[in-house]
Amino acid sequence: MRAAIDSMLIVGFGGPTRPDEVRPFLDNVLRGRPVPTDRYEEVVHHYERIGGRSPYNDHTMRQAAALGEVLARDGDAVAIEVGMRHSTPFIEDAMRRLAERGARRTLAFIMAAYRSEASWERYQQKVEEARAKVGERVPQVEYPAPWHTHPMFIRATAARVAEALARLDDRERAGARLIFTAHSIPVAMADASPYVAQLEETARRTAAALGIECWILAYQSRSGRPREPWLEPDVISVLKTLDACAAVVAPIGFLCDHVEVLYDLDIEAAALARERGIRLERAATAGDHPDFIAMMASIVRSHRR
Repeated sequence: MRAAIDSMLIVGFGGPTRPDEVRPFLDNVLRGRPVPTDRYEEVVHHYERIGGRSPYNDHTMRQAAALGEVLARDGDAVAIEVGMRHSTPFIEDAMRRLAERGARRTLAFIMAAYRSEASWERYQQKVEEARAKVGERVPQVEYPAPWHTHPMFIRATAARVAEALARLDDRERAGARLIFTAHSIPVAMADASPYVAQLEETARRTAAALGIECWILAYQSRSGRPREPWLEPDVISVLKTLDACAAVVAPIGFLCDHVEVLYDLDIEAAALARERGIRLERAATAGDHPDFIAMMASIVRSHRR
């Protein structure tokens, strides 16, 4: 019989919290990956355009705080720590704090709904590296089952799309196209994972919850070598050929706002839509929506028994 967890580690990507952290953060993310200088400087400029920092860490801390409040309210509180792959607080620091708090078995909740090497295995590797560094007192770790079709997650994503649709007038809403987006990854990586199938499942169930039959799954924020095939279509390409007066872009591949959402969608995609005369509304990410937090709490409870 599986032992119950006594703690939780929320595992995130991380982000720079002020302008002087942008380049060190990118150096950490890109370590060992050759990236052309012009592409590097382009991403630096993206951060400059959104204020020289990312709200990712703030959002993740709010998600953790909201989860803690729900669990405490229901009498099922556990120790919760947040650890990031590429910025403070690092995963190793969070794991060490759990050990100091006497944790023995931890649920590591990776803040990514869709699984691929980049969004799942690399996080697990970082967790194991952190455990090895902490030493003998480090807690054991387990992970939740896939939750991309959890009813409460679907309710949260559908609610965010509904909020965006409500900002359109009746004429715009009648002709609006729904575009779901997620981070593009190399085709070879996608072929070796359930990433695309899981995205399609979430998109299909979210649209069905809203009574929408036609939708598009697009990708965004590709990087890497230009000659390497990545998942398509890109959301910019979709907007360039979209035959509609209005569109809602729903970034279901992201659980909170950061540069890929705030620049790639709110600035770049929005500018193209204006040029083409398309009314574009961007749905919010799941963030700290009550249904998403309730889903996280239900997963914690299932590992407490």
